[in-house]
Formats: sequence, C-alpha cells, structure tokens
Amino acid sequence: MDKSDLYTHNVRAMTEFRAHTGFSAISQVEAYWEGLRGTRLMPKRSEIDPRGIESALEYTFVLERIAPGMARIRIAGSHLGDLMGMEVRGMPLTSLITPPCRRQIADAIEDVCQRPAMCELRMSAEASASKPHMEGRLLLLPLKSDLGDVSRILGCLVAQGEIGQTPRRFNLVGARIRPITSTTSVLAPIKPTVQAEQQRVQVDGFAENQKSFEASTPKPNVPYLRLVKSEDT
Repeated sequence: MDKSDLYTHNVRAMTEFRAHTGFSAISQVEAYWEGLRGTRLMPKRSEIDPRGIESALEYTFVLERIAPGMARIRIAGSHLGDLMGMEVRGMPLTSLITPPCRRQIADAIEDVCQRPAMCELRMSAEASASKPHMEGRLLLLPLKSDLGDVSRILGCLVAQGEIGQTPRRFNLVGARIRPITSTTSVLAPIKPTVQAEQQRVQVDGFAENQKSFEASTPKPNVPYLRLVKSEDT
C-alpha cells in the first residue's frame, strides 16, 4: 500500500506526538488500554469497562472492522456526535475524514488490526467562514472480539477549537504507528542433550544389577554342632 509520507519514522513513543495538554484524554485511554492488556498483545472487547475511562468517555468510541480498510462506529461518545451534528453510531469512521485522506485512514485501520499496532493520527479540520480552524488527535488501539479475531478497535478522538457549522471533517497531517509485541515469555521444558544422554547410558551400562537382600537361613539337615566322642580323640 502507498502510504506516501504519512508513516515516516514509525516507531516512536506515542506521548512524544502530543504537543498540547488539551489532548489528555488520548493519554488516559492509552494508559487504560495498556493496563488491561498487561503482557498480552491486546485486551478483549468484553474487558472494556466505561467506568475505567469515565473522564475521557465523551471522546471515546469502539469500531468494528467489517472489511479491509473499513470500520464502522458501534459505540461513540458525545464529542463525535457534536462534530458531525448527528448520531454517528453505524457510520464508517471515514465519515469524519475528508475524501482525499480516506485511503490513509483505511491503511491505518489495517495496520492496527493486521500488524497489530497502535496508531495516533494528527488532524486538521477543513476551515471556512462558518467553520473555524480546529486541530485534533485520533488514537486507534486494537481489541480482540469474543471470537478471538482482531476486529474491534478502541478509539479516542479529541478536537480543539470552535465547532461552528457541522459536519466537521478532518485532513490527516501526520501519524505515528507503533507495532505491538507481547511481553509474555514462556519457558520451554529443558530436554537433555545428546551428550548427556550418552553419558547416562554409559554409566548405566557399567552398573551391575542390584540383587535383593535375602536373610541367609541354615541349610536343612546340616547340624551346626558335631558331637565329639572320647573314642574319636
């Protein structure tokens, strides 16, 4: 896929990408997701509890990947509805993106689900007399469905500025992709080496069979004492 200059310098700390403290909801959602996954690649969709991200809930949403590069919004906070001026549940994520940038958001969805990876996008809204300048951040984090496939995405979108006339759509002006790796390490059972096995065989070969201990008993009809007569001396 042609991602042009969107994904240059892919591996970087996600927090380095946030220049303004107004995007703290992004950090909160990422920290919550990291806490849930622990040493795994990612948490399950069923593990997401809204109470864990209550202060960032209005900016949070859940996507379902329905086809390569396509994901629809299943659950969304009020901030997304304010930006679009309508209910956004059931709409594709690309509804919030300008047409020239929709190929790039499709590539980002595939990176998140297929690598898997964490993705944070820097955005700028289309501006006009009735639509003041806005800038935003979009965070996409993979989730496993109940079936075990990576087809859910936990997202967070924060846009700063006056909304003005809706709907507001955004251009993508930068991105950071961080591939995810599991930190779980499983120790395999240690098998004896060929040399150790040969040494064991050699030692066993020189060993004698152990005989079971049996108490000795007198042989029958064999007297222990012999009578000595005076005539024999």
